[in-house]
Amino acid sequence: MAALGELEMEIMGVLWSEAGWTTPGEMRAKLSRPLAYTTVMTVMSRLHRKGLLRRQRDGRAYAYAPVMTREEWLATRMRSMLARSPDRSTVLARFVERLEPDQVVQLRRMIRGVGDAP
Repeated sequence: MAALGELEMEIMGVLWSEAGWTTPGEMRAKLSRPLAYTTVMTVMSRLHRKGLLRRQRDGRAYAYAPVMTREEWLATRMRSMLARSPDRSTVLARFVERLEPDQVVQLRRMIRGVGDAP
């Protein structure tokens, strides 16, 4: 999964924080900087082609909603980055070394719970 650009991430952030469908016009009003409608429409269409947004007709425009939650996207991104490494064990070790102690405890609980599923 490819990295997202700054504007793509800002749009996804708005969509993840809201429930429901959003048109490019509505999105344009929610962004931190003034942008042309066509710019917002193009970026949202690109995110749809990348498989991150679903869309449906809303009058003459499309309305968009995320395909997955922010957490699901981040997990997919982490898995994709890990898959690129020829030495996944070292990457995982370095990742765990940088976790906060409470995060390590949580990770241990989660790993133990994986084997508990029926």
